[in-house]
Amino acid sequence: MNDDLEPEMDLAEQIFVLLREQPEGCSEYQLIQQLKARHSTHIPNLPLLDKLVLFRTHFLVFNALYQLRDQLWGESLYSLQISPLNVQLQPYVPGASGVAENDPLRDYYLDMSNLRDTDEQEVERLLASFWSRMRGDHLSERNETWDPEQKRAALELFELDQEASSLSLHTIKRRYRQLVSIHHPDRGGSTTRLQSINLAMEILQRYYR
Repeated sequence: MNDDLEPEMDLAEQIFVLLREQPEGCSEYQLIQQLKARHSTHIPNLPLLDKLVLFRTHFLVFNALYQLRDQLWGESLYSLQISPLNVQLQPYVPGASGVAENDPLRDYYLDMSNLRDTDEQEVERLLASFWSRMRGDHLSERNETWDPEQKRAALELFELDQEASSLSLHTIKRRYRQLVSIHHPDRGGSTTRLQSINLAMEILQRYYR
């Protein structure tokens, strides 16, 4: 599973390889991490803490997913479920709904001008949405089942190594205070970025309390 992806493959082909290896599906975040781990050159090999890196990575992956969905459906091979929380190959069923003719999300991600033209405010909303999903807002109030990917994503935002022996709640809180100081709106930072930092801290407190 550690082999590099073939560099001559486009991003849709590389994603297809990864999805075939995990029929149970995976989240968008997991898919991005797998692409990075297997040295895909089609997405930025940079931490997702920068809002523009996050947006570009997310857009490129979803552009490739919608291309792949169209191709697989056209060849009667698979149906492809696409959502931030679950990307999964599913059996092709003739006569099923297939690829919707009027799909605003598909239209958005297949239009590469949106990658160039999306303004900073929209990128900020994406960032807030991403960390909200990582926090687990999709879970019910009484569901305390937290996925390890939330922990990995939060530590990446904090630029902390989850394998470090010195990692503790004390270290995390110290880094949290540093990030709050840097990104506080009173110091020219972003309210949305500060919200993301707070959400990541909430995740980490649950793991290191």
